[in-house]
Parts: sequence; structure tokens; C-alpha cells
Amino acid sequence: MSATATLTATLLGQGIWATIPDRAAAEEAFGHAVPMSALRDESDEALMERYQKGEVRAFEVLIGRHRGPVYNFLYRYVNNQAQAEDLLQEVFLRVIKGSDAYQRNAKFTTWLYTIARNLCVDAARRQKHRRAASLDQPIDKSGEGDGANLGDVIPHGGAAVDRQVIGKELGGRIEQAIGQLVEEQREVFIMREILNMPFKEIAEVTKVPENTVKSRMRYALEKLREELAEYADLAEAVR
Repeated sequence: MSATATLTATLLGQGIWATIPDRAAAEEAFGHAVPMSALRDESDEALMERYQKGEVRAFEVLIGRHRGPVYNFLYRYVNNQAQAEDLLQEVFLRVIKGSDAYQRNAKFTTWLYTIARNLCVDAARRQKHRRAASLDQPIDKSGEGDGANLGDVIPHGGAAVDRQVIGKELGGRIEQAIGQLVEEQREVFIMREILNMPFKEIAEVTKVPENTVKSRMRYALEKLREELAEYADLAEAVR
């Protein structure tokens, strides 16, 4: 069973579908008139509208589309794999429970990452001490194999073994440096550099002016540049 199917099955087991009015009638009305391939081509907002009307498959497509990126955001925010997995499930549970309140004129990803961010902030407030960022803990939710980490964004090509070792060391150090950023800078950096979100959308998620977001991003980059200065030669070695 795929990770998406597993998460969907878990959510289905929460008894959440009772919150969808007249679900049986809705499913009968939708049937399988729209192929899954067609659903996958629809926008997030269109899928959410279908889900609000009872089309469960639309929700499955949304999970498949956003599970990985949301997990990436959660993991890099809390620096803890198990906690990120728990928060991932909670994010989509809140999407289900709050679906009636969603309005299509709002961008789905803005709403989704606002939920994710708020959960991370709440979790951080409950913790007295932050767990140090792991140098080699995989980002991959399954935890199997050579889990991806930030070092994977560095092109290795046909690198020799020594270059791969250097790349892993550098990638681990980058991830650690990101984990050491203050929360307001780290969340902006993650959304901008990892999720490729525009500054305007980040401002909507964090509820601060766009210029403040840009300022936090600048400080984050300056901090990372300072922390990673000693690794400049390593970065050249893996190119």
C-alpha cells in the first residue's frame, strides 16, 4: 500500500466522513463519471470544491499531491520525524474537519500551510527544549532506504565515492544550520526555498507584511552564509 493510500485509510478510520452531509447521495451522484486521471489534472481549489460536495476521490488526489511537500515542511520545522508524521495526519484531519469553512476564492495551499504552520507553532510552544537537528535522519516519511535530505539538492552526477561522502557531510551541515535558525526565519526559508512559495503567499500564511517576510529571508540567508562559510571549499568539491 502506498504512503498516500495508508494515510487516506487512516483518516477514513477516524469516523470523519460522518461530517459530510448526505454522503451516500453525493457518492451516488458522482459515481465514477470523472476518471482519476481527469481529477489529477484539476486545480486544488476545484478538487476541494468536489470534496465539499462529497467526492472522496478528490480528497485522495489532494493527499497524493500535497502529502510529501507538507511533510517536508513539518519535518524541517520540528526537526523530529515521528512528530512530523503525527502532525501530517493532524493537518489533513483539520482539512477534513474544516472543509465546510473553506472558500474557493482562497488559494488552497495558503489555507493548507496556514494549518500546518499553526500546528508547528503550537507544538513548539509545548516543548521546553528543542531536539537538536539530526545530521542523517531521512526526510522520506517511510524511513526506508537512503532517505532524502537537503544534500540531495546538490547535483552529484557520477561523483566518486569520496565526493559522495563530502556531499553527505555538506548536506548534513546545511540541514543542521537550517534547524538552528530562529523559528520566524526558518519557516520563511523553508516555504521559499524548499516549497518554492512566492513571498506574497508566505506573507498570507504567516500573517505578516510581505516586506517583513523578505527581511526574515534576508536574515536567514545571512545567518546560513555565516554558519556555512567554512564549508565553501567542500561545496566546490562536489560540483
